Amino acid sequence: MRIGIVCPYSWDVPGGVQLHIRDLSEHLVREGHDVSVLAPSDDETPLPWYVVSAGRAVPVPYNGSVARLNFGFLSAARVRRWVHDGDFDVLHIHEPATPSLALLACWAAQGPIVATFHTSNPRSRAMIAAYPILQPALEKISARIAVSEYARRTFVEHLGGDAVVIPNGVDVGFFAEAAPKREWQDGTIGFIGRIDEPRKGLPVLIKALPRILEALPGTRLLVAGRGDEEEAVAGLPAELRGRVEFLGMVSDEDKARLLRSVDLYVAPNTGGESFGIILVEAMSSGAPVLASDLDAFAQVLDGGEAGQLFAGGDPDALADAAVGLLGDPARRAELRERGRRHVRRFDWSTVGADILSVYETVTDGATSVAPDERTGLRARFGLAARE
Repeated sequence: MRIGIVCPYSWDVPGGVQLHIRDLSEHLVREGHDVSVLAPSDDETPLPWYVVSAGRAVPVPYNGSVARLNFGFLSAARVRRWVHDGDFDVLHIHEPATPSLALLACWAAQGPIVATFHTSNPRSRAMIAAYPILQPALEKISARIAVSEYARRTFVEHLGGDAVVIPNGVDVGFFAEAAPKREWQDGTIGFIGRIDEPRKGLPVLIKALPRILEALPGTRLLVAGRGDEEEAVAGLPAELRGRVEFLGMVSDEDKARLLRSVDLYVAPNTGGESFGIILVEAMSSGAPVLASDLDAFAQVLDGGEAGQLFAGGDPDALADAAVGLLGDPARRAELRERGRRHVRRFDWSTVGADILSVYETVTDGATSVAPDERTGLRARFGLAARE
């Protein structure tokens, strides 16, 4: 199958959507499909062979963060040429409600379109205001996927229709088989995320750290991600700042090794999350997970069975939970085992098969399905009605 995938966000700034698209593309290639990805990127960014650059992106505030998007007349021309030359059996567009390549691809495409919605934002004024512009493009979509129930809810409330929930995928084996790193072990808490993005929650964790260190003085916090390191620890007493080690941006291999090494992984995010891929990666690595009680995180962690939840935004609640877990090896071992069992449903062997089922249903091959069965498939995958 010839599959075109559109990434709305710049390839050179890693994020959950970009990583999902990368891993999906590589899974599809391994399965024997012909895949091309169109994405914004800076000229100097090294790209995988299957990624086509649509040009440089510009930063735009979006959903409590800053997204790097590409939009305009030149971009539209590049999208039309890529769609025409690709002659795809199916076009898979991510975040088509953003003013980006995804929306441009919706306008340009003629064949079957699958759209994945990642955003969770129950009160998006921008999405409501943009609906009259979005509607003609969205009506061309053949099937809709949401990465979580909360992303599905955002789509339904703002844009109408429905979507099937297929979660983000992870190569569970890659994380499970990583080798721990000795210097990252023994009394360590891990955090991975953009340091200077408040909703990722590092300020909450930093505020909790003095109470954690008071109870367990040997604890260290390992932080992987880009941002201003000095500003991140400015609120800590000077004598405690040495207990925080900044690793900067890490490779995928070192991320897996970090998660395999820590005694506890903490996700203190404060909002704007539709899924929580880092939680799945942590569980795949066997790290016990402590996460804020965001709805999306609770769903990923099986309601708190596969990881412990604390009251989001509350440093004292985080500190109490972290001290309790770090002092209870048996409880951490229990969370590790539950996480390992639960995470299997997120492996690409399952997630990729579900996405391929959607592709197959919207392509011409679906015409061989009996009419009554096809109706059931359309209902399952949130497909647009066809005459």
